[in-house]
Amino acid sequence: MRHIDLFARISIGTGYALLAAAALAQAPAPANPPTATIAYPGTGPADSKLRVVSTPGGKKVHLLPATLDTTQWGWFDNAQAPVLHVNSGDTIVLETMMHSHNQVVPGTTIEQIKKLRTDFPGRGPHTVTGPIFIEGAQPGDVLKVAINKIVPRAYATNFNVPGMFGQFPKEYSDGQVKYYYLDLEKKQVEVLPGVILPVRPFPGTIGVARKEPGRYSSVPPGEFAGNMDIRDLVEGTSLYVPVHVPGALLWTGDSHAGQGNGEINLTAIETAYREFNITVEVIKGKPLDFPRIETAKSWITMGFDQDLNKAWAQAKAQTVKFLAQQRGVAPDAAEKMMAGVSDCRVSQVVNIKKGIHCLNPKNARDKEDMERPTKETPKYLVSHAKDADLNKAMDAASMGMIKLIEKDKKIARLDAYSLASMAMDCRVGAVSDTEKNVHCLMPKSIWVK
Repeated sequence: MRHIDLFARISIGTGYALLAAAALAQAPAPANPPTATIAYPGTGPADSKLRVVSTPGGKKVHLLPATLDTTQWGWFDNAQAPVLHVNSGDTIVLETMMHSHNQVVPGTTIEQIKKLRTDFPGRGPHTVTGPIFIEGAQPGDVLKVAINKIVPRAYATNFNVPGMFGQFPKEYSDGQVKYYYLDLEKKQVEVLPGVILPVRPFPGTIGVARKEPGRYSSVPPGEFAGNMDIRDLVEGTSLYVPVHVPGALLWTGDSHAGQGNGEINLTAIETAYREFNITVEVIKGKPLDFPRIETAKSWITMGFDQDLNKAWAQAKAQTVKFLAQQRGVAPDAAEKMMAGVSDCRVSQVVNIKKGIHCLNPKNARDKEDMERPTKETPKYLVSHAKDADLNKAMDAASMGMIKLIEKDKKIARLDAYSLASMAMDCRVGAVSDTEKNVHCLMPKSIWVK
């Protein structure tokens, strides 16, 4: 499937030729046919100077449309030629595409979506805009990416690829895709009759180039950030990520309008951005070994691994390191402190490397929601599980929520799986060597009479 708006660069000449051929086929041949033909010039390379505009304040703003020349489908490569060069402190207003170079749009069937994965093994589904070269960024520096504004398209999707991906591919081996209208004025989306979720856009994937040469799938996250799927990275927050290659090489895509903590069926409320407005800044002399996120109230630390137990261990190590720095205490004191101040959530369990992120308040007054109920509350439907293996605890708690809403809310099984992926909030509770607790919450407020 190809779409005119994306492929205009390729087809502008052939499009005129086809129109002309169709017209000639319906018209009588002229008595004296002309011998001259019209030549259509090739587009040639883009002029980077025409992507820069000035603001009344004198700052540079770079405009980066999403085209076949400015995006890649499903991979990162630190040898990829930059599509834009900017300076530290500059603002970039860019676009993103839907998955598979904009081939997953309303009307695309689940069979077609599956074929886009099976026909292109080794690459991710994401379309990422970039890379953007930030002048002066060198290995050992930190790149700060401040998210100023996000404007999604008016539609989104959620789908379950049959038998291939997600937390429960065997249990949900049948596929389904649904498309939704995003009401950007009300900032909400109705995903089922009477079930309305907030529109809270964030980039599922944003990161810099790996230090290792070669081409890598866009699916697993890492120390370069990438496909973190941390739903708290919204407008008004900032990502701090260590730089691994000259220029950093910044990419973003996998654009979301919202997501549950867990993202269990592989997809969130998947969309694309008409405007993703960011400001980049190179920070010297303050090295960082792993990404962090700053929100209005908290600093977010994180961990990734194929084993959720190891992802937790990494998130814990990063959190202890941060708290020791922030509070000026020894690591053992920071570890004891973590249980009382850090709010840890399961980011996602479907990106090869699973993710856990912890919200650490900037001050005691702004603590996050530390609630870890084991049964239904006035605000939440709740499923809770415990096991020595954090993977099994997450599996049991999330499946418990799917079955709960399927039974109590009379929701079809695939719709329940989808809703849990888009709205469920899975939180890490008490953790010891012998017992790990996961609490999955579903806000009752999404059911609107």
